[in-house]
Amino acid sequence: MADQELHVVTGAFGYSGRCIAERLLDAGHSVRTLTNSPHRANPFGGPCSRGNLSLQGGRVEARAFSFDDPACLVEALRGARVLYNTYWVRFNTREFTFAQAVRNSRTLFAAAEEAGVGRVVHVSITNPSEDSPLEYFRGKAQVERALVQSGLPHTILRPAVLFGREDILVNNIAWALRRMPVFTVFGDGLYRLQPIHVDDLAALAVQEGRADGSRTIDAIGPETFTYRGLVETIGRAIGKVRPILSVLPTVGWLGAWFVGKVMGDVMLTRDEVRGLMAGLLATDSPPAGLTRLSDWAREHADTLGMHYASELARRRNRGKAYDHL
Repeated sequence: MADQELHVVTGAFGYSGRCIAERLLDAGHSVRTLTNSPHRANPFGGPCSRGNLSLQGGRVEARAFSFDDPACLVEALRGARVLYNTYWVRFNTREFTFAQAVRNSRTLFAAAEEAGVGRVVHVSITNPSEDSPLEYFRGKAQVERALVQSGLPHTILRPAVLFGREDILVNNIAWALRRMPVFTVFGDGLYRLQPIHVDDLAALAVQEGRADGSRTIDAIGPETFTYRGLVETIGRAIGKVRPILSVLPTVGWLGAWFVGKVMGDVMLTRDEVRGLMAGLLATDSPPAGLTRLSDWAREHADTLGMHYASELARRRNRGKAYDHL
């Protein structure tokens, strides 16, 4: 059995962090999470869970993020062999912003260095750039630079789009296909994206936690889709093939904005549309994941898109597990 090394995962009550934590527990490690939701219901037991795990039983120790108290953050990280960082925000709101996320990430890495953390595995995004006009991609690049400058041994994982139960994008495409007579795409819809299954990303993260040195990996899946092709694939999988109409990007975004308003959410942001159309969710790297979205969608056709997945509901309700929001 593996030793009881301490591994710290940010956001283990959430999405990708949960899958990383489960794999670490399976490997026999001690796991601590830093979270903005220390009272969220036990998220374990989903499809990427492989054991009868209980947070309440002490398998994962939860500590709240304390970005405003660096000394407390250092103590929360002290003794950790590896820090797995999934912390970020998807868009700006009154409660959280990209700029705040960048500052907090710098604080986190400085605390990890002071605490003597042996390695950092950091989840970023494909094609980040500090010269990007898109704040999401620019902020991700700034966080990567902060990690490199910290001097900590690290792996930077750059996924494009995550899929799996409780994902946002793929689920909500299926949700729209189930309810709308037509589906609109921005422009020609021929820009590429390369989704990776969340558990494949978790497996890669844990593997890199055991590595030496520093590296950056494009964490992309085995299939490359055009956006139009992705919609067609999901539609066939769930038995809801719809006519696909090309619209001006502004018109498409306004439609997504309206749906978001109705659902009390932000369905898509302008940065997400622009990044997608600019081809920033695809690379020429070899695939790092094995799970094919086309196969997974068919296997989960009975549940995929049955309910809308709300980003804001997850942020605002810090008590319920994701699969109950």
